[in-house]
Amino acid sequence: MQWREEEGAPDIFDLVALANGPESAPEAVENPEQLTKAKAMVYALNYGSLYWHGLTKDGRPVLWLRTNRKPWYPDVDAEVNALIAMADAGIKCMPEGVTDFICVSESSYPPPPNPTFMIKMLKALVKGYPDRLNVLLSAPVSSIVQFVMNLLLPLMPGRLASKVVLLDLEGVKPKLEELLYNGEKDIPTFFGGPCDHDEFYPDPSLCENRGQGTLTFDWYGMVERLENAKKEFEAAKK
Repeated sequence: MQWREEEGAPDIFDLVALANGPESAPEAVENPEQLTKAKAMVYALNYGSLYWHGLTKDGRPVLWLRTNRKPWYPDVDAEVNALIAMADAGIKCMPEGVTDFICVSESSYPPPPNPTFMIKMLKALVKGYPDRLNVLLSAPVSSIVQFVMNLLLPLMPGRLASKVVLLDLEGVKPKLEELLYNGEKDIPTFFGGPCDHDEFYPDPSLCENRGQGTLTFDWYGMVERLENAKKEFEAAKK
């Protein structure tokens, strides 16, 4: 809780709204430092490298990571704030009785490793969400992914390190079919399935502003879709 207070997590959703509004809004004019922080975080969201989409068969939200959309030279603080916002949004949309989520990383074209960025992201995960990650699946395995894991695994608590699963492209499809709510239908096209995530989360260059500010990522649509998936899951259980 102390870490969350220090990182400003309780107000993180307000930053999305602030950056999505006009810079002439009273809350923006009166809080220029918050506006700067909000815009930086939203720029990190706008890469579309991280988003929630769908549930597992047991109701866990699925956080998708597309490393080819990550910046080569990240704004570390902004990326961490974006992760906090994402994690909190997913937790808020968990079905009743569900307490953790899974993360699936498409790791074909990751940017060059940035140790400062990776360590701070790991710190955020460990301190802010120590028991929220159920499993992290990453495919395909590459030399860069292996380098990253060799750097991070010694820094991870044992219970977190054991949750990281590296797969090849042939191995990830049956694993996802086993995990995802609609099985094979939910496997994304970038893993050889029929589900086109780009319908909702297209290449950032194709996105338009969502409001009067700098947000182009479909944050509000993402949350609405996840809420609907939650309702569908809960209704099916009754």
